[in-house]
Amino acid sequence: MENSKSMSGRYPSVGHLFRKLSIILIGTFLYSAGIALFLDPNELAPGGVVGLSVIASHTLGGPTGTWYFLINIPITILGWWKFGGKFITYSFYAVTLNSIFTNLFSLFPPVTTNLLLAAIAGSMLIGTGIGIVLRTGATTGGMDIIIKILRRRHPAIKTSTLFLTIDLMIVTLSGFIFRDFNIAMYAFITVALNGRVLDYVLYGNDEAKLIYIVSDQSNKLLERILEELEIGATILCGHGAYSKTEKDIIMCVIKKRSAPRLEEIVKQEDSRAFMIISSASEIYGEGYKNILLEKM
Repeated sequence: MENSKSMSGRYPSVGHLFRKLSIILIGTFLYSAGIALFLDPNELAPGGVVGLSVIASHTLGGPTGTWYFLINIPITILGWWKFGGKFITYSFYAVTLNSIFTNLFSLFPPVTTNLLLAAIAGSMLIGTGIGIVLRTGATTGGMDIIIKILRRRHPAIKTSTLFLTIDLMIVTLSGFIFRDFNIAMYAFITVALNGRVLDYVLYGNDEAKLIYIVSDQSNKLLERILEELEIGATILCGHGAYSKTEKDIIMCVIKKRSAPRLEEIVKQEDSRAFMIISSASEIYGEGYKNILLEKM
């Protein structure tokens, strides 16, 4: 007889679990390759627990992957206490794989000793790896858990701001310890690129325009917007200050690349329409950012 808890959906199916674990494995494989084949051999500390591990390995000795695992132990225990076992179990699995893969990759010579190339390639691999892991609902441990705790205490501060602040502190520390300002600057490049790649993997290219349209042909415009552009829209009720008449205001968010098409539709239907176009830097919802991942 099949387990009733599995039937009720409280536990994931074997296929779902295998798929999730496999995706985390792929993400950690890329993440570790970026560390061991590009950043670590060039003494580039890219912030976070990885940066601390690189610093510890080059100053105290021992494999970077092992330091990564050891530093994550107290953080994982703290995360277990704060968030429970389900969240931390997958994260600890990712931490363990990162540690193992990093030590395995370190047996191979670095792909390049050019600091700029190492910073670019390493950050791309790390950002992609973290993004893949985060999309499963797990984390790579370390600062992800610390940031999650800080977000609970200071919800007004953005996740990206907290990450950047901590990473800058670790990058600065690496500059003092390695006594090389150039290395610190290349490490900062790694931090910046890593964030951009991570955002792209998680959310895609979500640059968008926020558009308000005031028109006497709002019904025709709305019909074409919904059919031709396949985007959502909201109707706001307005009142003309001069004309004293009621007006419908169309508000919509559209991908930057599709904005010119919307402008063309407005010109065709009502050349006298009043339109406000502004950039939307952060958008949450279907087709854009997942607020649960961003506000983790």
